[in-house]
Amino acid sequence: MPVKIRLRRLGRKGRPFYHIVAADSRAPRDGKFLEKIGTYNPITNPATVDLDVDLALSWLANGAQPTDTARNLLSDSGVMYKKHLLRGLKKGALTEEQVEEKFTAWLEEKNAKNTKESDTITAKADKIAAERMKAEVAANNAQAAAIAAANTPEPVAEEVVAEEAPVAEAPAEEAPTAE
Repeated sequence: MPVKIRLRRLGRKGRPFYHIVAADSRAPRDGKFLEKIGTYNPITNPATVDLDVDLALSWLANGAQPTDTARNLLSDSGVMYKKHLLRGLKKGALTEEQVEEKFTAWLEEKNAKNTKESDTITAKADKIAAERMKAEVAANNAQAAAIAAANTPEPVAEEVVAEEAPVAEAPAEEAPTAE
């Protein structure tokens, strides 16, 4: 039975989430699988991969073939590098201590790079948010000034009104009364 390491899609439309699984190559993409190796979330920035390295190595050692995308994820997680180092151990070129030392050094370098990338992304997002806040405050201040100017009454110029003689009211004519 040919075994593939591949992605099994979950999640709703437009929000994918994947399980990395070992499955029979004849089974449907989201169908029956042999074992779950890890998860992959492409929505986060940077994408999150949670993988059981030892389990993936055991499947690779038993002949499982990863798909192209799964190979990229395994490579980014260090599984393919560790497989390479274990092949050197098997041939006698390396000792087990050297394999572990090289792998941990590679992992530390990879984690430092990911941390730096994540910090850069966070700093850029904070800078954009600060610029948007400044622009919004400036717009709010301009709008408040315009409203205050519209609500302030204009000073009325005092006009000199000539005093007019009071108009005497004519006595009201009495209406004829019906008697």
